[in-house]
Amino acid sequence: MNMDKLNLQIVRHLQDGRKSFRTIARDLSVSENTVRSRVGKLIQSGILDIVGQVDTDHLPNHQVVVVGVKLNTMKLEEKGEEFSQLKGVVSVGVVTGRYDVILTVMLNEEFELLDFFKNEMSKVKGVRSTETFVLFRNFSWKIPYVL
Repeated sequence: MNMDKLNLQIVRHLQDGRKSFRTIARDLSVSENTVRSRVGKLIQSGILDIVGQVDTDHLPNHQVVVVGVKLNTMKLEEKGEEFSQLKGVVSVGVVTGRYDVILTVMLNEEFELLDFFKNEMSKVKGVRSTETFVLFRNFSWKIPYVL
């Protein structure tokens, strides 16, 4: 799918996920059907998701951690896909640097960090080591609610 200037403008407008297609169309001087069609194609192609996101600082007993993972294999994309299926995992990225993969994980009082490592991370074979970073306070770090 071609990410032309209009598609990028539509995506920018959708940062407010409640903004109507009519309002977006008026602001961009295009028809409402154009916006609706393009949004549908962006969603269908996997480029765009329209989701509610939460700020865990405002959710009682919720926490976000970032986990750096070193692997014993170079099948990084395969392992990334495996990590993405684990409970609590919000996002996975194959990265450069001292880690192979970075995970963003949501936790709460019923699914704590130890639960994540014992019951979820242990499902993925080939993990050499991990380092966990607990977000004590976040600034504009909103994520989809996955628990």
